[in-house]
Amino acid sequence: MAHIAEWKKDEVKELKGLIVDSDVVGIVNLLNIPAKQLQEMRKNLKGKATIRLSKINLMNLALEDCKDERADIEGLSEFMEGQPALVCTDMNPFRLYKILEDSKTSAPAKAGAIASDDIVVPAGDTGFQPGPFLGELQQIGVPAKIDKGKIVVSKDTVVVKAGEEVSKAVAATLTRMDIKPMEVGMDLKAVYEDGSIFKADLLAIDEEETIADIQNAFTKAFNLSVFTAFPTDETISAIIGSAHSKAFNVGIEAAIMNSKTSDMLIGLANAKMLALAGEVSADALDDELADKLANAAAAAPVAVAEEEAEEEEEVEEEDNAEETAAIGLGALFG
Repeated sequence: MAHIAEWKKDEVKELKGLIVDSDVVGIVNLLNIPAKQLQEMRKNLKGKATIRLSKINLMNLALEDCKDERADIEGLSEFMEGQPALVCTDMNPFRLYKILEDSKTSAPAKAGAIASDDIVVPAGDTGFQPGPFLGELQQIGVPAKIDKGKIVVSKDTVVVKAGEEVSKAVAATLTRMDIKPMEVGMDLKAVYEDGSIFKADLLAIDEEETIADIQNAFTKAFNLSVFTAFPTDETISAIIGSAHSKAFNVGIEAAIMNSKTSDMLIGLANAKMLALAGEVSADALDDELADKLANAAAAAPVAVAEEEAEEEEEVEEEDNAEETAAIGLGALFG
């Protein structure tokens, strides 16, 4: 049985503790990141996430040892490429991905590097005076010429296609032109959370588009809840309001008199009588209906009050008459 160095056991134990204590664990590729920039990234992530670089086989062992506490986490081993490292955090995977992407910066192309995207030399004035640089451009396939005393690139030219290696000549020429086609930063490969592993491409979302989609989905769900009268905290007021409006309309259409519909029904009746009497033309009725209804609604309580007053006066007169009659009879039979 091969002897395992004590430091390796300690390293695996530390890695395991870091993994188990974190809600989210990811694999990042640190290949081609300058040490100074890596230190700056770690500084920016302090308090948010921990980056732990170790030997691949030790990280794999640590992931394997964690499978009892973190189901299926050993699947992260499939995403270790380049110069892998663990990133452990309590942030959700989408926020972690965005922070790592935002921390990336442009950098000059290096000989031997693999282009992630097409590298293009743009058309236009290079700013260089006529000289040997013209030959350097033509040597790497860039159509260039002298125009008004300057070296000018005739058209946009792809000098390295995505997935191809950057040659020494191309790297030198791009550096002289201050073209920085490479993106340097932590490349998140995959993230583990709650038993699931998410590849980086699933975490790359357009925030504005996603917010618009969520708002649209909320609106549709809200309308469906109101339409089906399925109450929630957000829709109960709208459902009650809709029910009230429908009940009010039914009362008007069926001429059901109550405290809520009386004013409107009186207004409609007055408007119809005016139309039948010829005082208001059919065309004018539609235009003046709103005013008529408002006036009728305002006048209705007054009319009711006057009617009640008249009824009270009639009752008082009847009572007085009865009292007078009683006095007369008393005198007669006194």
